[in-house]
Amino acid sequence: MRNNQLRLAVRYALAAGALATTATAPTAFAQEEEAADLERVQVTGSRIKRTDIEGALPVTVIDRETIELSGEASVADLLRNQPINSAGSFRPQSGSSAQSFGGISLRALGEGRTLVLIDGRRAPIAPNVGQGQDLNAIPLAAVERIEILSDGASAIYGSDAIGGVVNIITRKDFTGAQVTVGVGNPTREGGDTEDASAIFGAASANGQVMAGFNYSKRDIVFQRDREWSAGGASIFSNNFLGSDPFRWIGPDDGPNLAGPAVPGGCADPGYFVDGGFCFYDFTLQAADEAEVENQSIFSRARYDINMDWSVIGNFSVNRVKSFGRYAPVPSSPWLVGGFGNILLPIGSPNHPATAPADGGLNPDWADYQGVADELLLLRHRFAANGPRDTTVDAPTYTFELGFEGRVADWDLEGGIRRVDSQYFELGRNYIVSALAQPQITSGAYNIYDPTGNSQDVLQSFTATINRDARFVSREAYALASTDLFEMAAGPVGFAFGAEYRDEDYKDIYDDLQANGNITGSAGNSAFGSRDQWAAFFETLVPITDDLEVTIAGRHDDYSDFGSEFSPKLAFRWQPLDEVTVRGSWGQGFRAPTLDVLSQQPSFSADAVRDPQTCIAFGQAADCQTQITGFVIANPNIGPEQSDQYSFGVAFEPLDWLNGSVDYWVIEVEDRVAAIGAQTIINCLAGTTQNCPPGLSDLSALGTSPPYPDAGLGIARNPDGSIRFLQRGFASLGTIDVSGLDFNLQTNFDFGTYGRLTNELLANYLLNYEVDSGADITGDVGLPEWRAILRNVWTWGDFNVAYNINYIGGQDTALSSSPDFEDGLPSWTTHDIQVNYFTPWDGRVTVGVDNIGDRDPVVDPGEGRGYNNSLYDAYGRIVYFRYMQNF
Repeated sequence: MRNNQLRLAVRYALAAGALATTATAPTAFAQEEEAADLERVQVTGSRIKRTDIEGALPVTVIDRETIELSGEASVADLLRNQPINSAGSFRPQSGSSAQSFGGISLRALGEGRTLVLIDGRRAPIAPNVGQGQDLNAIPLAAVERIEILSDGASAIYGSDAIGGVVNIITRKDFTGAQVTVGVGNPTREGGDTEDASAIFGAASANGQVMAGFNYSKRDIVFQRDREWSAGGASIFSNNFLGSDPFRWIGPDDGPNLAGPAVPGGCADPGYFVDGGFCFYDFTLQAADEAEVENQSIFSRARYDINMDWSVIGNFSVNRVKSFGRYAPVPSSPWLVGGFGNILLPIGSPNHPATAPADGGLNPDWADYQGVADELLLLRHRFAANGPRDTTVDAPTYTFELGFEGRVADWDLEGGIRRVDSQYFELGRNYIVSALAQPQITSGAYNIYDPTGNSQDVLQSFTATINRDARFVSREAYALASTDLFEMAAGPVGFAFGAEYRDEDYKDIYDDLQANGNITGSAGNSAFGSRDQWAAFFETLVPITDDLEVTIAGRHDDYSDFGSEFSPKLAFRWQPLDEVTVRGSWGQGFRAPTLDVLSQQPSFSADAVRDPQTCIAFGQAADCQTQITGFVIANPNIGPEQSDQYSFGVAFEPLDWLNGSVDYWVIEVEDRVAAIGAQTIINCLAGTTQNCPPGLSDLSALGTSPPYPDAGLGIARNPDGSIRFLQRGFASLGTIDVSGLDFNLQTNFDFGTYGRLTNELLANYLLNYEVDSGADITGDVGLPEWRAILRNVWTWGDFNVAYNINYIGGQDTALSSSPDFEDGLPSWTTHDIQVNYFTPWDGRVTVGVDNIGDRDPVVDPGEGRGYNNSLYDAYGRIVYFRYMQNF
């Protein structure tokens, strides 16, 4: 019997050991009795159990051996490096509202359009993100293998699998005990890793039980420790501006003069003078990448009631902890007035022209007498209050009770499941502008000597902020499958099932943040709930011995949105034993997520260009001005619709060579996107074409906004100026993306010299268009090529893994730069790992990632100096791991 790599992967996984990786090669069964040796199994992309696991849809499998040879300590890091994660994905970032989150974005379509499953059931939504699942909350020690369905499978798994499906299969049949400990040390400061795990399993004639724990941690990485991010210069430090007209103010006070900065207020640590301005180096304290720690316990038990029926239970507690540090608070936005800057009234002790005899604090007051009768503004940095520190505690509790059984010729399974994902965040050293402004006006806070202010004064306007988020899902599911009848080419397989899920969601910011009173942070609370019913079917029809067709469909019904049907068609044709041709077509949809549907109205001082408002204020028509804005949940938002096509060929011309090539297309309509204030103004003025539906004139509404039920739009005063504007998410435009997936595997047996296996995975983006615009493939952050070449040589008690990782070049984030005329270069790194299997059933692992200590591709157009979704900044990492089996 000729076995392809996926058949080996699943067959060996059922026996608790696997060495292969991806579904590529065709299969030829030489004898019926040999086919009977394979247990009927269910693989990602289908609900029908079968002995032939090479189906019509391309599935990439990352087995346990590949996971261990990767050297990674977390699921997020493992999947982030896969080529199908085309544009990279979110990495934990200090100063971000998603600080502890780690996701995957298949086909560069976003974490929210990638469906992550755990044992075929959807992983919990990250409550701090509201859409997308947090891979940092999944313990790597519990994973047996990961199956990536790159085709997209809305008809099988759910409405939001537009980009594809990642199915994380946990360990089930493990017996004995296994303990693993490891450390990793980058050659550069920060980013050190620790990991440890223990798994215990036992089996009897009537059942099996397994339990374990997992711990992993990666340290924080500060901007000051990387040359491409060190040395920031923020104008929010200590600089004066005139209010009428709006201009920089120096001692000689000339029109639009950039004079010397405040002398005394630019002498504290972190401040410096350059070109007459005062700057603050925010990189001295800010971190690029937050510290992330995972603590998990998990268990699984199975009890066989008899030969046909079994009861299964799963329970896990995963806790993600994170610490992030960001630079001290700048005075933006400043909600007390002054165009987002601190007010310095005439005669205030902090007004630079106030004489010491009148209580003035500026030692150079005499140089500023030219503005003594003018209200001034200040751009300031509250460095004396300390950096913004954010701590996160995010536990997830999962409980599942299910059954599997057989009645006559029907295979049945079902169960109930509850997932409770929580997120608690504390932020320290933030500023309440309404409390700080009086202290500055009175001179109690001295802007010329920030670190000289007393702690009582600093604490009088310093706040600790908090955030409480939670996503609870309660689920019931049932599935039945059978062979309906025999055709000449084989049995017609059929599966149908139903799911019910209700979800409760909240993401609550404290009142100060929600009301816009915190400088240095902002929050928009959201909370809501929904119920969802789904029914689905799948039929596998063998037309001939060489051709089979799969027909599937799914009906989803949302309590807060409506219903939709998603069909799927696929075929598999094997004209030769060595060649398999496959293809599929499907339609899907993605319902608006709860965070978008339920966000609470929040104030926003939006800077816009609106000729009517400028003229009404006596300014030039092209001026920039601030207006009163509100962010609301748009009642007119609709679902995203998608069409997906794929066509591919898998081949196995030689016993030691197999591979595949797949072409795919994904078209998304009515994409959900955030609509900015300027876009709404331009759309209603008729000066732009790409406009969402539902924008309206809100002028007839009252004078106590917001009015969420009215949707997005503008209310104007009788003089034409904007009274208020409502913005938010809307259904807008399209995404069209296509590409090619390549896979090539070789397997060489050198006898006494060992065995060598090689696997090349590569993804090539052919086209990526947003709103029917230009193809942006190859633009910044979207490389055309991503690839990985894995090589494993096994010889006696040793094996050596050598991986080559490749990310193609792109354009720079800078609109134009003579230093980057040819764009950004490609990025290639090399990893090596050596394993020794000891006589006492242990395993010693020593590895080096990024052997050449390559920097990430530096791009000065990026805020952090490089694209940290695509690249990491760890440099060379030497790691050690020891595993002991009992």
